[in-house]
Amino acid sequence: MGDRPAYIYREKPGQPYTRKSQTSAGDNYIKGAPAPRVTQFVMGNKNGEFEESLVLKIEEGVTVRSEALESGRVAANSYLSRVLDPEEEYKLKLLPYPHHVLRYHPLAGVAGADRYYEGMRKPFGRPIGRAALTDDMQDMYRVRVDSSDRDQARKALERASDKMPVSCRVRLEEEHTQ
Repeated sequence: MGDRPAYIYREKPGQPYTRKSQTSAGDNYIKGAPAPRVTQFVMGNKNGEFEESLVLKIEEGVTVRSEALESGRVAANSYLSRVLDPEEEYKLKLLPYPHHVLRYHPLAGVAGADRYYEGMRKPFGRPIGRAALTDDMQDMYRVRVDSSDRDQARKALERASDKMPVSCRVRLEEEHTQ
């Protein structure tokens, strides 16, 4: 079975569902929650000093699946590594972490399904993925570059914004703390 469409999980839930079990299988923990699809959170020159910092801000608070975060990271990093030197000229950082566990309760839609299926008797669902819960104008990606490479960093963040479920803006930060 493939992934369900992202618009199903776009609305933010009332309460986050985050208690993933590491070693204990107690009642307070989610059993069988999959790992996030994001493989790296910091790319490029991790210890370099750069002049400017550009951020991709998400305009609306929604649920962003880890698949979307990973595809945006891959799109931005592949563009930056193609036009700039990944060892020296940039630092790309993915900021939100997908803590929220997504659930799915399958429904049988065939004739005669009532004979073998419990229906909505226990409709809680099983864990199928992870997502990040975002707020309005939250930073999603940050790219640090020198001032001569600002246009390439902007293009990379625009490519990452194409993978997000809502519209995003690229902003230049005057001073950075990290």
